[in-house]
Amino acid sequence: MARSSPQFTCTACGAVHRKWAGRCESCGAWNSIIEEAPLSEGPKAPGARGKTIALTDLATETAPPPRATSGMDEFDRVLGGGLVPASAILVGGDPGIGKSTLLLQATASFARRGLRCLYVSGEEAAAQVQMRAQRLGLTDAPVSLGAEANLRDILTTLDATRPDLAVIDSIQTMWLDSVESAPGSVAQVRASAHELVTFAKRRGVSVILVGHVTKDGQIAGPRVVEHMVDTVLYFEGERGHQFRILRAVKNRFGAADEIGVFEMTGDGLAQVANPSALFLSDRDRPAPGSAVFAGIEGTRPVLTEIQALVAPSSLGTPRRTVVGLESGRLSTILAVLEARCGIPFTGLDVFLNVAGGMRVSEPAADLAVAGALVSAREDVAIPPDMVLFGEISLSGALRPVTQTENRLKEASKLGFSQAALPVRSKTGTAEGMRLHEVVDLTGFVGEMFGAG
Repeated sequence: MARSSPQFTCTACGAVHRKWAGRCESCGAWNSIIEEAPLSEGPKAPGARGKTIALTDLATETAPPPRATSGMDEFDRVLGGGLVPASAILVGGDPGIGKSTLLLQATASFARRGLRCLYVSGEEAAAQVQMRAQRLGLTDAPVSLGAEANLRDILTTLDATRPDLAVIDSIQTMWLDSVESAPGSVAQVRASAHELVTFAKRRGVSVILVGHVTKDGQIAGPRVVEHMVDTVLYFEGERGHQFRILRAVKNRFGAADEIGVFEMTGDGLAQVANPSALFLSDRDRPAPGSAVFAGIEGTRPVLTEIQALVAPSSLGTPRRTVVGLESGRLSTILAVLEARCGIPFTGLDVFLNVAGGMRVSEPAADLAVAGALVSAREDVAIPPDMVLFGEISLSGALRPVTQTENRLKEASKLGFSQAALPVRSKTGTAEGMRLHEVVDLTGFVGEMFGAG
């Protein structure tokens, strides 16, 4: 039998190489390739044939999967309406952001509604989890608790108890005795995730895996783990803010980019039923550099405040500081304002922030960002009862965005009476809203600030 040669795997993206190199050709990461022992392969019979699979057509109607609700509406919303049996869910987030707290609360809620739940911690002892449960007031929930990192023992326990839901905290601490590498390595994470997902599909057990994130905000380990699971959730938030955002970046049973908003309190994570009102609760009076953006997160309209500060710079290269938005998008909007509207930001420090710890990735926020920047530079406040949304092209034109009617309804519900938006937007029935339809950025700046 031929001796199997070692393989080299990139710890950043999971790509497999035939030999070691200083830089991964797949993702471009430096010093990320490590040597690992190859996985054992079973014997392959020459000429062996598999069995014929059952085929169907696209017109066949299937019933939607049954769902179990936890009673935590924000958590159920992100899952797509509830927990689907035999589903595999991966939850990632920064250390100390509250992943274990959230999942312990969710597990207790499912258990109180009749599901058999098992919580396995590979990072903490059972006594530590019990102390957290006492602090959160969850000791009355019928949740089975275990502290183990040996995946073989965990799978045997799951096969014996047959729970409806199993939470594994975390996948980076699990180790499989058939893989010759340390826990947390690419091979261990990949093999452990494969075993757990396969068990979930075979036994009909829903599995929630907790994953650590890297300094870049991505879930640590090979990206193939995100492809294995049905749902990938990110738990986001700033340490200085009490708000936490649970965001679905992948969901085979619901809408992606759906969010659930929670508030960190002394008794754990509390749900925020109306995040728009909470994010805008500190707007007492109009101030230059503030603009309200009517955005869409998944299926939910959410209003957030975008704040800008423009000040003279004493540095040779002015600072561009962004929190909650892509820095490249800010640079593009500044360039369009200077080239198309004649508003220079040379020699000025620019600071941009999305209030409440929210992260905005929607291009529809361009108009609100531009409005906040010009408002801060000209020291002119935008009307406090106005919301803004629209995508800005490189030519300075404003492009319509989707779900305009839902954005306007949410703004009207919160007391806003004006909206600046691109022309040709499908506004529907915007009762009580005064609409400022704008063709391009130059017209918007001229109408709002008398500049441009």
